[in-house]
Amino acid sequence: MAKIKVHAANFPYLEINATGGCLFIKTGLLQMLGETIHGSRLVTIEVASEDSVKKVGNAVGWSVVGGVIAGPLGILAGAILGGNKKEVTFVAEIDDGRKLMGTTDNKTFISLQGAAMKF
Repeated sequence: MAKIKVHAANFPYLEINATGGCLFIKTGLLQMLGETIHGSRLVTIEVASEDSVKKVGNAVGWSVVGGVIAGPLGILAGAILGGNKKEVTFVAEIDDGRKLMGTTDNKTFISLQGAAMKF
């Protein structure tokens, strides 16, 4: 389950997660999943910005692997190529008028966007 970092929302929440094209909005401390919003209930979901982010821990891990496999050049290649991740900041509107702006990984955003498409 991917966590969504919420920047703004016009409704109360404690935490918002997403998986399988659904949003899970927790409003209470004792809720396990919270309210489930299927992607088909999203009226709009639009990209606000996309960023490439380098995760330091992943880059270090790839540096070690590169060093074991290819020596000093492998360390450099692992540090440069490892740990890259795309994050998407998006704005979504639910069919009941609630709106949120949040950031999540690219895979989760594409899953939500796909679930929101109406054919």
